[in-house]
This record gives sequence, structure tokens and C-alpha cells, in this order.
Amino acid sequence: MLLVFSEEHKEHLSFLPKVDATVVSEFGRIALEFLKRGTSPKVYEGAARKLNVPVEVVQHGVEGLMYLMTESSKHMISEVNFLDSLLVLGFGDELNQILLQLYLQHRNQIRSILSLLPSNLPAYHNLEWRLDVQLASRSVRQQIIPMLTMRLLLAKGCDPRSGHSMRVVQTDAATLLHLITTLEAALAALKTAYARRILRNIN
Repeated sequence: MLLVFSEEHKEHLSFLPKVDATVVSEFGRIALEFLKRGTSPKVYEGAARKLNVPVEVVQHGVEGLMYLMTESSKHMISEVNFLDSLLVLGFGDELNQILLQLYLQHRNQIRSILSLLPSNLPAYHNLEWRLDVQLASRSVRQQIIPMLTMRLLLAKGCDPRSGHSMRVVQTDAATLLHLITTLEAALAALKTAYARRILRNIN
């Protein structure tokens, strides 16, 4: 599979071609340390002073590298797919090879770190819904106000046997139509040439 970068991630990583190879390697080391121990503003400030750039630039660069390394390691993508993923960033061959070596050197360690992190994100299990329509009220005799009530059953983690939690959500017609429009736009995006190229490379 290939990685898909948001515009924000592309912007964060755009700083890397402007620095030396040693700086990129240092950013990689910092990113790995942050995965182990958490972020530290002092480290960002120290690196920013050395490079004479704003702290936000260093922070975004490290966070961009952290995303690149964690997503690549999580899916254990091949060397070819890793390099192909970098094509959209427009980096030179030297920088691509540096990033590849960082990935190959640290992917097993990153996977070990990720496996120790607790997964608190709920997973979808079931959905029940009911449509209510208010036809009149004391002040207005004739009106149509549809309201959709949904009961969402969520599994705690990816294993449905680990227990469930329930969320009840109510929405009006305008919000529901906006949700439908957003989902349809996401489905339409899958039909673009770029999305098809990504899907063809998913293992």
C-alpha cells in the first residue's frame, strides 16, 4: 500500500529539503524519542535556535516525520511502496534514501512502541435508528419537522467481546443532508485518478 498525505502533512514535511542530511537524521532521532517519552518544548526550542527558524517549523517537521515513520511502520510497507509514497512530496533522491534508511532502521522498534500504547478508540458495532416527524404544535397547527434519532453501539477497541458502550444521537434534516453530502463527496473522491492509483497499490 501507499501512504496518503494530507495537505497539512505535506506542508509540515516541506521543510526537510531545506536542511542538511544530518538535521533530517536528528529530526528522526527526536521523533523516535518523542514516541517513547512524549514531546518536549525545550527540545523544539533548542533545535529552532540552532537552525535559526521558528519553533513551529521544527515542531511541524518532527511531527511530520513522526507521522511518516509511524504510519509506514504500522503497515510494514515495502521499500518500493515507501519510496513511491514519497513521490508526491517531490523530494530529491538523496533525501528519499535518508528517510528510507530511517524507516528501515527503526520500524521494528516503532512497532514495538505502538503495540504498547493503549487503544481507547471505540469501534462500530451496530446502529439503530428512528424517524420522528412533528406535524403540529400548540402555536403552529400545520408544520413538518423531521428528526432522526440514532442509537450507536460501539465496541471498546477492535474486539467486540471486550464490551460495548452506547451513544444516542439526534439530528435534524439539514444536518443529516450535510452528512450525506459529505459522505457522497468522499465516495466521489474514490473515483478520481489519484485515488485509483493509490488503490491499485494497496496490498
